[in-house]
Amino acid sequence: MKPLKLKIGSTAVYVGLLAMVILSMCFLHKCSASAEHEADPISSGGDTIDVAIEYSPLSFYTYEDTLGGFNYDLLKLLASRHGLVLKFHPVVSLSNALKRIDDNTYDVLAAELPVTAEYKDRYDLLEPVLLDKRVLVQLKDSATGDVRIKSQLDLAHDSVWIVDGSSVKGRIENLGREIGDTIYIKSDPEYGSEYLFLMTALGEIKQAVISERVAKTMSDEYPQVDVSTGISFNQFQSWVASNRRPELKDSLNKWIRDIKLTPEYKELEARYSN
Repeated sequence: MKPLKLKIGSTAVYVGLLAMVILSMCFLHKCSASAEHEADPISSGGDTIDVAIEYSPLSFYTYEDTLGGFNYDLLKLLASRHGLVLKFHPVVSLSNALKRIDDNTYDVLAAELPVTAEYKDRYDLLEPVLLDKRVLVQLKDSATGDVRIKSQLDLAHDSVWIVDGSSVKGRIENLGREIGDTIYIKSDPEYGSEYLFLMTALGEIKQAVISERVAKTMSDEYPQVDVSTGISFNQFQSWVASNRRPELKDSLNKWIRDIKLTPEYKELEARYSN
């Protein structure tokens, strides 16, 4: 999903409209998060596969009457090839979704999850589906186009926002130890990567660390935002399987390995890389 592209001469009008976008997303995110707390999801049972899928421009989005996103399209492709019955549970909070994987409410979580030692120790990660990394999102100086954070070292004694439950928290903590100073980490279960990007674009927060693919997709529409500073190396992205159906995990691993060799997967990867 591409955010609204504005071509307006007045900065005041531009900021006002962007603020409306932020407020609208804030309302939607709060409603979604509240719904997760008020009505606990229930496993479907039978042959239905319950898939928690993260709202983001890369993973899953809705635009007018269209559903899309790399994870969504790949799951639909797998379902059509293997006759799977999928029930999608869109989620905003990554940390809450991981809890539902732990209690076997969801069979699969499809989100922007890097294959890290921390995640591998805690969860059953499936065959990687994509390659990505984490970058710093920050505003450029309106006059010079320069950025305040030019390297990771500049984050010393500063703060960054991340998606709640993201493994990048461990990377940032290690980075703080490497540079010999604290980097303060902020998060909120209601704030996904797209929301953090927009909050940064509006100047409501100083900076955030999110997926490079998401950041680059959105920065096309917001040239005042810089996404050039890497925080992590390239990492494979994977889905998470619950322990409820071991046979499903084995099948999904094989199906993902097979489909990555097909022209359909190559076309899908190219589409969301651009």
